[in-house]
Amino acid sequence: MARSVRTPVTAIMLAVAISLGGAATAQQAGQMPPPQVTVVTMQPQTITLSATLPGRVRASAEAEVRPQVNGIITERLFREGSMVAEGDVLYRIDPTTYEAAVAQAQASVSSAEAQLRAAEREFNRVNELRERGVATQQATDAAVSARDTALAQVDVANAALRTAQIQLEHSEVKARLSGRIGLSEVSPGSLVTAGQSVAMATIRKLDTVHVDVTQSAAELLQRRRGGSNGNLDDVEVSLTLADGSAYEQTGLLTAAEPHVDELTGVVVLRIEFPNPDMLLLPGMYVQVDMPTAMIENAYLVPQEAVTRDRRGNPQTMIVNAEGAVEVRALTVAQDSGANWVVTDGLTAGDRVIVAGLQRIAPGATVQPQERTETAAAAPAE
Repeated sequence: MARSVRTPVTAIMLAVAISLGGAATAQQAGQMPPPQVTVVTMQPQTITLSATLPGRVRASAEAEVRPQVNGIITERLFREGSMVAEGDVLYRIDPTTYEAAVAQAQASVSSAEAQLRAAEREFNRVNELRERGVATQQATDAAVSARDTALAQVDVANAALRTAQIQLEHSEVKARLSGRIGLSEVSPGSLVTAGQSVAMATIRKLDTVHVDVTQSAAELLQRRRGGSNGNLDDVEVSLTLADGSAYEQTGLLTAAEPHVDELTGVVVLRIEFPNPDMLLLPGMYVQVDMPTAMIENAYLVPQEAVTRDRRGNPQTMIVNAEGAVEVRALTVAQDSGANWVVTDGLTAGDRVIVAGLQRIAPGATVQPQERTETAAAAPAE
């Protein structure tokens, strides 16, 4: 009997405990706070769109050193890879032949001048006889002709002397440009000829360099038309080196080839960059961040905040004024670093969720917390 009495009591107590425990669990579940999410408040701004274009570095000026006379190289007067100034003597060619030519030309000038003096004396003598009525007109004409011919011979001899002197001067091969000289293709003892196809050395001006890039004609037209895209003539251009690092100096667009390639539809653009440390060398492959358009009232949305729907369209989640999660469809122009450039779908003051997306769903109530600069620098959740 005792066992039969205790069994119902125990069952009742167990049922009451289960009921109270369930109520306590339900009560506890109803008091859980909304999940916290990290947000970034959007503000419109003017954003310059850009395109990454491949390019090659070129020297701002280049001069190939070539001989202007024939001869044997007797001396090289520069160190390969060093800086040279305009007018510096780089090579010496054996001047013996040209010194002899100058001496011969000087002798020809002296002979022509002596003949001129003789012709002038004859002219003066015939002229005096003519004034006294002794000389004939034919003799006078002959004296005048001889004098003029002798004068012309003096001019010819002087011209030949100047030519010989120029050739002698060219036996010293001088720099025609200030810059850094490369490797020498000839050495003392080598025979060089005027107008040879192979340069003796090359001088390049590298304190400023050019970067030639190609851009589609459509993008170039869009940039030049201005209008809503604005004027980009004064926008600075940045450069990325072959190892992926950013170049410290910025460049300016200086010229555009007035011709569109018929096969590719691109235009060659030339950008000038300062190169004080000689870091950029001709032929180096680089990438240029070229501005293409300027958009007003656009938003920079962190890339971790943008997802894709089933159709692949970009969207993001925001926290509305009531603290609930809302999905917004976006229009994305292009990427900009770690952000997307959004032109439609957001308004000023929208709070875009950038962290905590795994714990929420559209319509859920959340606690937004503005992201700090430290959190922005940390990896996305």
